Amino acid sequence: MITVQNISKYDKKEPTAVTIGTFDGLHIGHMKILERLIKSANTLGLKSSVLTFFPHPRMVLQQDADIKLLNTIEEKIHILERTGLDYLIIHPFTKEFSRLSAREFVRDILVNELRTKKIIIGYDHRFGRNRNANINDLVAFGNALDFQVEEIPAQEVDEVSVSSTKIRKALKEGEVKTANAYLGYEYMLTGTVKKGRGLGRQLGFPTANLTIAESYKLIPKNGVYAVKSVLNGQTVNGMMNIGYNPTVSGTEKTIEIHFFNFNQDLYGQRIQIDILEWIREEEKFDSLEDLKTQLQKDKQTVLSVI
Repeated sequence: MITVQNISKYDKKEPTAVTIGTFDGLHIGHMKILERLIKSANTLGLKSSVLTFFPHPRMVLQQDADIKLLNTIEEKIHILERTGLDYLIIHPFTKEFSRLSAREFVRDILVNELRTKKIIIGYDHRFGRNRNANINDLVAFGNALDFQVEEIPAQEVDEVSVSSTKIRKALKEGEVKTANAYLGYEYMLTGTVKKGRGLGRQLGFPTANLTIAESYKLIPKNGVYAVKSVLNGQTVNGMMNIGYNPTVSGTEKTIEIHFFNFNQDLYGQRIQIDILEWIREEEKFDSLEDLKTQLQKDKQTVLSVI
């Protein structure tokens, strides 16, 4: 898969089959659209392409700084690379871009820049300035500008009864297994390991402290989780705590992972954590010894889950 940052950088020699959207979470409903796109592109001899936007339109148009997304751009690329897609085109979303009329968007972006010959979209897709154009408008543009339009019927997408909103809600409530079932993969956190206070090492449970640079990334409910990661080429299981370390009067929210049977130096490395299951709430213990006892119990619980 080739990732293109900005539509203007797409190689115009290759005609495309395109789907358009923010695709936050890339859940099993999105995958139905992508499967149809890739199959259709292969049949027609076109390049399968996803056109997506960043920042998220709500961040720009509503100045919604509090919006939380399921995927960072890095994670979205990682997931799409496994699908067989030819191109991921990430276009900067700006107020100026949002003012393009539906006709300008189709003619200037889809036809002139991407050489689109087929567009596949979900049943409720709307586009253009103020989102005032729909599937009927797109079909009319297709007839005039020589491209096909295929709509994924409502019943096909609704079969899986999935939405990014439902997944966000599940993660905020600690319902990781539900979220993962909707996603079709384990929810992930990607970040850089930084030095912490070393408390975990004192307790016999050394941790990797994960820093996530993207403030828009949704962090699940506070508590203890069963997790896994690929570290230096090997899959390693572990347990993760999200929260404030109340036993030692912590004031900053942290993400700390203790990996089982792993003692290599991870400082400065970027790692991906796959979250398997929520185990318990974060608690304040009367002493460090009580905390250590609970960590030992947590490890056994996580091992039984894994």
